[in-house]
Amino acid sequence: MRAVRLAETSGPAALRVEQIPVPTPGEGEVLVRVRAAALNRRDLFITQGKYPNIVLPQTLGADGAGEVAAFGAGAQTELKVGDDVVIDPMIGWGDDERVWDGRTSSLLGMPSAGTFAEYACVPAANVYVKPRGLTMEEAAAIPLAGLTAYRATFVRGRLQPGETVLITGVGGGVQTFALIFAKHARARVIVTSSSDEKLEQARALGADLTLNYRTTADWHKQARAAGPIDLAIDSSGGDTVAKLLDAVRPGARIVVYGGTVGEATIRMFPLFWKHVDLLGTSMGSAQDFAEMLAIFEEGQPLKPAVDRIYPLEDVVSAVERMQEASQFGKIVLRID
Repeated sequence: MRAVRLAETSGPAALRVEQIPVPTPGEGEVLVRVRAAALNRRDLFITQGKYPNIVLPQTLGADGAGEVAAFGAGAQTELKVGDDVVIDPMIGWGDDERVWDGRTSSLLGMPSAGTFAEYACVPAANVYVKPRGLTMEEAAAIPLAGLTAYRATFVRGRLQPGETVLITGVGGGVQTFALIFAKHARARVIVTSSSDEKLEQARALGADLTLNYRTTADWHKQARAAGPIDLAIDSSGGDTVAKLLDAVRPGARIVVYGGTVGEATIRMFPLFWKHVDLLGTSMGSAQDFAEMLAIFEEGQPLKPAVDRIYPLEDVVSAVERMQEASQFGKIVLRID
């Protein structure tokens, strides 16, 4: 089978499409014929050596959708060969819904083999029926980013209808899903970006107020002036968290799932004086995934934002587009 392999951490150009044996599903596993797979920023970080527990050579990819091809011994599932499925990339979350177990949990695509291949072996518990209203490419776009956004927005963020949520740096997969989920929940949404084009695309998805943080230095003050902010969702860190503390209302929640800009330095006074909940999150449990996937079931109007679809052979170009941070939504690989 064809698979995207990484043998050295010298950047996206090190990715190679190679022929390797089709894997055999082990005890309790399902073999999935992958039809589409989506990129995540972790794939870029892995090519750059900026990710923990890198084991090379390896097949990358956490997100995927396709059909059931075979079952390993003891696979407990109601699925049948040929069923259309989508993969939950979070393996071994653990018994505590509040937090993943760092001793047992991992994500597909590192250190285990991932979805950038014609076939992938996945624990049976991680394989779900694909929402019938979605294409393979749309379904593949959902898993990791959708799961992270769902947990940030609803589980940790506790967003309620009628509330206002501020989403910083819209355009990437997770923040785009957060926008889609928040509007579906009948919330008012404010988004920021350094790109006017991305802000225009966010408005097309329903954003109520858009602010360019590059050209508007006091964006947080403008957001605050537009009305009380109940929830903020951020992945950048840096000075953004301090500005969010200034922007949100007393008693608000701030959820952080990344730190792409760097470490944050904050003033303690607004944190305790305003009784703000500062919450961390990452990935999500099997329960989170099932609840999130139900939002996309047939009959729902929701669709993930897909930026571009590349053939598997153009994986380097796809990852380079992610490196440029020019995408809006998810970048997807089609695996014919």
